Amino acid sequence: MTKPLVLIVEDEAPLVTLLRYNLEKEGFEVGEASDGEEALTRIAERKPDIVLLDWMLPLVSGIEVCRQIRRSPQTRTLPVIMLTARGEEADRIVGLELGADDYVTKPFSPRELAARVRSVLRRSGGRTERPERLEYADVVLDGASREVTKAGEAVNLTAREFDLLWFLAANPRRVFSRSHLMDRVWGHAPALDTGTVTVHIRRLREKLEADPSRPAHLQTVWGVGYRFDP
Repeated sequence: MTKPLVLIVEDEAPLVTLLRYNLEKEGFEVGEASDGEEALTRIAERKPDIVLLDWMLPLVSGIEVCRQIRRSPQTRTLPVIMLTARGEEADRIVGLELGADDYVTKPFSPRELAARVRSVLRRSGGRTERPERLEYADVVLDGASREVTKAGEAVNLTAREFDLLWFLAANPRRVFSRSHLMDRVWGHAPALDTGTVTVHIRRLREKLEADPSRPAHLQTVWGVGYRFDP
């Protein structure tokens, strides 16, 4: 069986050594890049299954690497977990706005990170598990290709945005709390991280709703959470 390839983009050599040891012990193949420029080169040479991307990098910042990953049609669904010592909520929001699938603040447990990697891969990589299509209004979700179109035009969604939209659209008119969505879509539900859901809902509305300020489909149920109305 082919091992999932994890690309570690980090300029702290001791941390890279620690992550490599733990990830290989967990059954992953590991690649390395010590700066943003090398990371983009390695991704172009051999696309990994997931990228662990440090926020602060030499030459090209982690934020810019994430931005370029999301801009390219070849890598726009590539899962990205940001690694950073910046723990403020505003910094988490910036990473999520750029399309990061998850966010881990240093210092962190290598075992927890490995669990996060598996969780993200499970949700972004299960492309053959749901070959059906979901349709509402002029939007079509294809579970096999993980592609979304609106009025026949492709909509560029990150892997996590697709997973969230699919989950809500597959459970129409049911109300889900933010913590429930974190658990079902992200695979974990830390009490202070539910703002992640809000960011992703806002991005989906901007990409899919006719009027994002008055969403017809991705609705807020105040004090409870969100629901999808087809």
